[in-house]
Amino acid sequence: MQRVFLFLQGPHGPFFSTLADKLRETGARCWRVAFNAGDGARWSDRTTLLPFRDPIDAWPGTFAAWMRQTEATDLVLYGDTRRHHAEAVSAARDAGLTIHIFEEGYLRPYWATYERDGSNGNSRLMHISLEQMERALTRTADAPALPPDRWGDLRMHMVHGALYHWHVLFRNQAFPFYRPHRDQSVAEEFRLQVLRLLRRPRHMLERWAATRGIRTGGWPYHVVLLQLEHDASFRSFSDFRSQTDFVRLVIDGFAKGAPPHHRLVFKAHPLEDGRAPLEAAIRQCASQFGVAKRVVFVRGGKLAQLLQSARSAVTINSTSAHQALWRGLAVRSFGVSVYDKPGLVSYQPLVEFFADPHPPNPDAYAIYRQFLLETSQVPGGFYSPKGRAQLLRQVVDRMLAPDNPYDIRLDRSETMAQQLRLVR
Repeated sequence: MQRVFLFLQGPHGPFFSTLADKLRETGARCWRVAFNAGDGARWSDRTTLLPFRDPIDAWPGTFAAWMRQTEATDLVLYGDTRRHHAEAVSAARDAGLTIHIFEEGYLRPYWATYERDGSNGNSRLMHISLEQMERALTRTADAPALPPDRWGDLRMHMVHGALYHWHVLFRNQAFPFYRPHRDQSVAEEFRLQVLRLLRRPRHMLERWAATRGIRTGGWPYHVVLLQLEHDASFRSFSDFRSQTDFVRLVIDGFAKGAPPHHRLVFKAHPLEDGRAPLEAAIRQCASQFGVAKRVVFVRGGKLAQLLQSARSAVTINSTSAHQALWRGLAVRSFGVSVYDKPGLVSYQPLVEFFADPHPPNPDAYAIYRQFLLETSQVPGGFYSPKGRAQLLRQVVDRMLAPDNPYDIRLDRSETMAQQLRLVR
C-alpha cells in the first residue's frame, strides 16, 4: 500500500518541505495543511497544499474530509498540544493512521525528538520504567559523540521565526479566520521577533557581564532553568499560571533553605523575547524575600558555562534539565516531564533541596540517556542547513518503520528474555 503523509504545522523554516521531498523519493505522496500564509510559504509542491480558511470550529470536519480525500495513511506534525493538532491526533488515531510527532530534542541542543502518538507529557516515555529501559539497551551502541560547540541552529531558528511571522502579518489575506495558538496577535509576535534581533548586541554584552560575574564570584550557586511562558510544556504540563508564580515559589524556598553565602542564578530561555516581564518580577520577588543581593538574572546564552560549577538546577519541566542531570547535578522539577522518574530528579521539599540537594543516580541517568539515544533522539536539527541534513539522514527510515521506536526496542528485549527463559 502506498504511504500518504498528511502534514500539519511544523518547525519554522523549510524542514517539513524538505522532509516531504525525501519521502516522495521513497514513492510516498505528501500533502500539507496551511493554517496561514507562513505554513505554506516553504512548501515546494503547491498542488498538494490544502489551505484551511474557515473558523477553527470547522476544523474537525474539514480534517476528517481531507483524511478521506487524500487517502492519508500517516499524520505528521510538530508538537501535539495546540488545539487543532490535538483534535487531529485524536481523529487520526481513531482512523488508524500512523502519527509522527516531531519536537525539539529532549537531549538538546544537538538532537531532535521523533516519536509516535505523543510527545512531552503525552509521550510513551511517561509509562516506561528505568528497569524496562535497562533491559532494552543493546549494550553494543558506541558512546555518542559530543555535540559541536557551534552549529547555527539557534541563530537560524530566530531568522526563520521572523520570516514566518512576516508572511503571516503581510500575506495572510486568504486566511481571514486565522488566530495564532498563542495569546499574542500576529503583529505582536512579529514585533517581538524583530526587537529580539535588534536587541541582540546589547543582550550579548549584558549576558557576558553577568556570566563573568558568576564565574569569578567564588560563591556556590544554584541555577533556575526558565522556560518560555507560551511554550507547550509550560502551558499544558504544569500547574503554574505564569512564570512569575514559579519565580516566587523558587525565591521563597531559596530564602528559607539555602545557606546565606549561596546565590541563585535565573537563566532565561535563549528565545525569550520580553513578552513576560521576567527580570522585573525576579528583582521584585528577591527584594521582597530579602535576598536581592544573592539573586542574579542571565539573559539567554550557553547553559553549559553556568552548569559547569553549579550545585543544583530547578525547573518546571524544561528539557535543559537533561544537561544538569548529565553533569550529575541535583534537579528539582515541578511539572510533568519525561525525565520525572525516581533516581533522576529529587522529590525533596524545596527548602530542604536548597539546603542539601540530592543528586541523581549516575547509573540510572546513563541508562535513561542511552535509551533515548537508541530510540527517539535523532542527531541534527530543524533550522540550520547542517542540522537538517544530519536529521534527514536517519528520520525518513524511522518514519517508514512499521513500529514505534520505543516499542521496537522494548519488544526486542522481551523476545530475548523469552528466548533465555526457554534455553534455561
